[in-house]
Amino acid sequence: MATYGYARASTLDQDVAIQEEALRRAGCEVVRSETVSGTSRAGRSELALLLQFLHPGDTLMVTRVDRLARSIKDLQDIVSELRARGIALKATEQPIDTATSAGKAFLDMLGVFAEFETNLRRERQMEGIARAKARGIYKGRKPSIDPAEIRRLRAEEKLGATAIAKRLGIGRASVYRALAAGDG
Repeated sequence: MATYGYARASTLDQDVAIQEEALRRAGCEVVRSETVSGTSRAGRSELALLLQFLHPGDTLMVTRVDRLARSIKDLQDIVSELRARGIALKATEQPIDTATSAGKAFLDMLGVFAEFETNLRRERQMEGIARAKARGIYKGRKPSIDPAEIRRLRAEEKLGATAIAKRLGIGRASVYRALAAGDG
């Protein structure tokens, strides 16, 4: 029966060191951390590894539940998986005890608020982009594909779409779109 910690930051300019320190002070022998969005489990290899490694009687500890999941469904899925395997979930900064009804209700409320915060942030971002577009400031990200280079490779080097895609590190569909746009 061991206690394992999980720390997560959403962006590279955030640091997990404070979370890692808090988890070690709380008794975690091993702390796994990563910098990746928490909106889904996709791409969260450290969490996946930790979830595979945990055994019945172990405890998974986080500083706050929003470090574990940012959607209520994802949080409930993780908690359900842990409970089915006899693994406890605790948070250093929140009174979470998944063994009690009150603790489960509190956990669900925290999950709802984490998801709500994510949705609000997304709405604010979209509003900001719309305002910037209206003022002519926002142009989107810079194109990563050079249509002129695609046409040159096709004309001068007589390469097919697959060869062009491999050479430029892009998808074949992007090559076809660039070639079609150049024909019109």
